[in-house]
Amino acid sequence: MRKNKNIETIAIHGSLDHSSGSRSVVPPIEVSTNFEHAETGHQDGDYLYTRHSNPNRLQLEKVLAELEGGEACAAFSSGMAAIGSVFQAMEEGSHIIVPEDVYHGTRKTLNTFGKRWNLEFTFTDMRDLEHVQNNIRPNTKLIYAETPSNPLMHITDLEKVCALAKTINAKVCVDNTWPSPLNLNPIEFGADLVMHSTTKYLAGHSDILGGAIISAKQDEMFDRIRSIQQGQGAVPSARDCWLLCRSIRSFPYRMRAHNENAQKLAEFLSDHPKVKEVYYPGLESHQGYEIARAQMSGFGGMISFLFDGTEQESLKAVASSKLITRATSLGGIESTWEHRRSSEGEQSHSPKNLIRLSVGLEHPDDLIEDLRQALD
Repeated sequence: MRKNKNIETIAIHGSLDHSSGSRSVVPPIEVSTNFEHAETGHQDGDYLYTRHSNPNRLQLEKVLAELEGGEACAAFSSGMAAIGSVFQAMEEGSHIIVPEDVYHGTRKTLNTFGKRWNLEFTFTDMRDLEHVQNNIRPNTKLIYAETPSNPLMHITDLEKVCALAKTINAKVCVDNTWPSPLNLNPIEFGADLVMHSTTKYLAGHSDILGGAIISAKQDEMFDRIRSIQQGQGAVPSARDCWLLCRSIRSFPYRMRAHNENAQKLAEFLSDHPKVKEVYYPGLESHQGYEIARAQMSGFGGMISFLFDGTEQESLKAVASSKLITRATSLGGIESTWEHRRSSEGEQSHSPKNLIRLSVGLEHPDDLIEDLRQALD
């Protein structure tokens, strides 16, 4: 749980290390891959090799842990490297419960590598706690959650899921990329691990690739994740860590604007005759609205909706935008949208007429006008 300081202060000061001999306010980029040993040889806690640790990475891990209210953080070179580290850290033969609607990269990782890692896994609808309970096995050791889910915006009641997990001595890992630490703090509801694709809202400018695992406790599970991070070496560069720390300093203010713009666009889309259904937890019509309102302080910058037309007509609508960029990924200051099924590929579970929209920081009136002309 975050203590003492507000999130804006943490975001700005959490990565400003004032110990530099130059007395610089902003820490320098430490690009060296190796570090000189003391005369008595390398000692515990000394820098050794940048795959193991780096001053910029330690600053990044410190601010991410503080933002989520955790005790420890391991930064990775991508969100998928972070997700993979959690699954690899499970004991051999463990069973994992995963949302039925989950980021396709997470599903693909489990389907491709899960059996090789000797893991069992079940995809289930986490909107209903009974479905989760019914899929528990004697060897269930992890419940992996997304709320809102990607791309259909299913809402999971984190407090209930975390309470259930504790009764079976299982860990809970929450992908908090979409809500961000401003809107949701999973550790407050009992989560053990929080995953981020730092590429998205934390970086915010579509120019940094990264991921992170924040742990509520510095326990044996986190030690295994740290061992995977250092041993396999999927770590971010010093420059990317520095840039990410720089971006995080403005993150809370950017995120509020994403929230505000997305709410306006979701309301516009919900009244548009060419839109069959809008998935956005900030709409009272959303199935999970009450739970989302109870556990989130804002509803995020992502909207999914069903276009009232065929797959080809949906593709044509996306291709008709003049301001919103046709691209995958999300969380940048620029608005992007995509026909989700074509982005995910042959194994996609997304409806053929689903459009996923990442709402940026342009003026909402301009975005609405672009949506109007593209959809019409």
